[in-house]
Amino acid sequence: MGAATAVALAEAGYDVAIAARTLSTSARPAEEYATSWPRSLGSTLELVASRVEAAGGTALPVVMDLTDRASVAAAADAVLDHFGRCDVLCNIGVYQGRGSAELFLDTPLDAFAKHLEADVMAPAVLCQRLLPGMVDRGAGTIVNMSSYVVASDPPGTVHENGWTLAYAAAKAGIDRFASVLNVELRDAGVNVYTVEPGFVAYGEALTQALAKFPDSPVTPPEAIGAAIAWLVRSPDATRLLSKRIHLPALAQRHGLVPGWQGPGTPFSSVW
Repeated sequence: MGAATAVALAEAGYDVAIAARTLSTSARPAEEYATSWPRSLGSTLELVASRVEAAGGTALPVVMDLTDRASVAAAADAVLDHFGRCDVLCNIGVYQGRGSAELFLDTPLDAFAKHLEADVMAPAVLCQRLLPGMVDRGAGTIVNMSSYVVASDPPGTVHENGWTLAYAAAKAGIDRFASVLNVELRDAGVNVYTVEPGFVAYGEALTQALAKFPDSPVTPPEAIGAAIAWLVRSPDATRLLSKRIHLPALAQRHGLVPGWQGPGTPFSSVW
């Protein structure tokens, strides 16, 4: 979703800084890569940067570890040093390490804390680093990725078809950023959105998910990126400031992804 958002923003005329712990998958331990959330080589910073450049934007790959506040702050400073400003901040990253597939009583508290560090504290660091410039210029947008788990009970445990308490607690934290910041910044010209992506799959996983879950609203990441780009650019987006915005519905409503008929329909996703 982050990769698709970066390309969509580049297509909308933005230069884009993209961040991950490493520049390429080859720099990550093979066992860690094999057990992480399904992805393709297309999600490496190097390849995303090339697609951003092909879309007309300038790409700045930045190494950043969401569980390390100094790393997060340094990445934000690197962006400001390179571009001189930040007009849009998209907090899309999520912790996927230890504790991502364990029952609560089997989850060490230090692993639980890493979820909160990556999904709540890292966005807080980025906001505090980048918001002052937006306020000074009287314009800016922040997009925070929440999840439907914030308002839904799991149908089963994480070992079945549910999710972890650590993930839900972390997403609940970032889910509340916009409601408070929009009050504090109401006269500053800065808009903060809470968004959620629903059930996203890409590449071969998208085809497999459509076959395995024929009645589920599976969405390709291109719809997520297109919807975020619409929020950032459209003057009509501010009416959604108080909402938890379901991005697939927004993309479908405005016809933002040519050839895609909405959640649950086939699509040739490139990610």
